[in-house]
Amino acid sequence: MKMRILVLVTLLVGAFVLITSRAGLLPRFGKSGDSLTGQLWSGPPVGRAAGLSTDEVNNIDIYKEAHLATVNITSTLYRRDFFWNVYPVRESGSGFFVNEDGLIITNNHVISGSAKLQVTLADQSRYEATVLDRDQASDLAIIKINPRKKVPTLRLGDSEKVQVGQKVLAIGNPFGLTGTLTVGIISSLGRNIKDDSGRELEAMIQTDAAINPGNSGGPLLDSQGNVIGVNTAIYGPGGNIGIGFAMPVNRAKAMMNGFQTSRRYGRPKLGISGAYVAGDLAEALDLPVEGGFLVYEVQPDSPAAAAGIRGAQRYVIVGNTEVGVGGDLVLAIDGRPVDRTDAINRAMQQKKPGDFVEMTIFRGGRTAKVKVPLSSSTGSQAL
Repeated sequence: MKMRILVLVTLLVGAFVLITSRAGLLPRFGKSGDSLTGQLWSGPPVGRAAGLSTDEVNNIDIYKEAHLATVNITSTLYRRDFFWNVYPVRESGSGFFVNEDGLIITNNHVISGSAKLQVTLADQSRYEATVLDRDQASDLAIIKINPRKKVPTLRLGDSEKVQVGQKVLAIGNPFGLTGTLTVGIISSLGRNIKDDSGRELEAMIQTDAAINPGNSGGPLLDSQGNVIGVNTAIYGPGGNIGIGFAMPVNRAKAMMNGFQTSRRYGRPKLGISGAYVAGDLAEALDLPVEGGFLVYEVQPDSPAAAAGIRGAQRYVIVGNTEVGVGGDLVLAIDGRPVDRTDAINRAMQQKKPGDFVEMTIFRGGRTAKVKVPLSSSTGSQAL
């Protein structure tokens, strides 16, 4: 009897194991004891590693090349405390090589007032640097080290061709973290902002690529790895909130050309201020609807004043906008239409002190051309 019961139990257990294993309710093991498919429980499936996207590969390729040419700049300032004791203050920023012999572009405020400059390369080698030239109006500077070997360099692009919406990459040393990459787009062009001293920096490139303290002087690159701007400023208290500004690289190129030809560089000064008007607003003011730059003020003793350019005679409210009326409307500069808010700034970037510009103006229902010689600017807020 007991034997029959034992055989019956054995048959029942065997049948249960057979049924549950075929149903996938029991684990099965390979020869090494590793669990195979059909186990009672398994963790979340492990995702397969996907290949990098084209955009990611582009970011990586640019970074590999550009971060080697980006340097950390430490400036040492000597200040006095309340008791007139001298103490050193160290500040840092970024810069980038533009030739193999150690020429570096950075911001003027990165090195401003410094008694000692130290440049740290990507391989952590350190060099003392000397200041060759400054452009305070554009917050740019040229410094140089004497490297023991040729250094990697960056290609300078054309900031005239940049467009809102295009991808940009910023490399620098924010908060002392060397070789940091951030990615974004160009948010706007032709922005004017004021620096800590109250000087207005004109026609800046705005970007949402994260720029933080220490990024100043580093390169802003396009998707081909060309430098299109020099990271300069951020908007907001203490850190990045998605509003950063870069000085267009064409300004740095003009500065370098002036230095290499032994011509003292300075921003050309026209001496006017005003606003861009077009469309309905221009029509309401009895101006050509294609619009242009409406002159509000002309600085005394400026090239524009000498050429007879006229400013506003009074101010009126049109809709919800206050505008000056009675001044000249600049339709074109050197034959190129003034069809955007930063058109005059962009035209002036191509000029040097001593050059001439031909302004096409609209006055009293008539169009005329005026030739204006440009003088040097020391950072005035007027164009």
